[in-house]
Amino acid sequence: MRMSAVRAAIADAARQVVMPTGTAALTCSGYVPDAVTAPHFFVGEYSVEYDKAMGRALDEAEFTCRVLVGRADDRAGQELLDGLLDGSGPASLKAAIEAARGAPGDYALGGLAHDLRVTRIQGYRWYEHQGTQYVGAELIIRVIGTGAPSP
Repeated sequence: MRMSAVRAAIADAARQVVMPTGTAALTCSGYVPDAVTAPHFFVGEYSVEYDKAMGRALDEAEFTCRVLVGRADDRAGQELLDGLLDGSGPASLKAAIEAARGAPGDYALGGLAHDLRVTRIQGYRWYEHQGTQYVGAELIIRVIGTGAPSP
């Protein structure tokens, strides 16, 4: 798996959420941005377990992604965040990202990986990014794919 391509594809998948009427569009990036335009989803840190199958046949990566929402109105920000963290629905990040799994038998993320799954949410709290505070949470995404070089 090429990690930079996988990161970009996860951000592209997250971009498919449908935000509630009257809410700004979700900005998404496959890397940690210098500046955040709220609401913002980005792919942060990741870890990789190599050689889950012999012959570089399978690696497993775990990505820590964050979603940050403005906090001009504490309650409204948390309600918006809750909608993004729902397990299903048009604003669900889990549903949007897992839609990139493709049809049964297809590779995930447009052919970049074998499969992916949003496994959990953690760290629902206030975050500071470049001196500005946001309410946010982390989404953990597990991606499996070949460890062999891409053609």
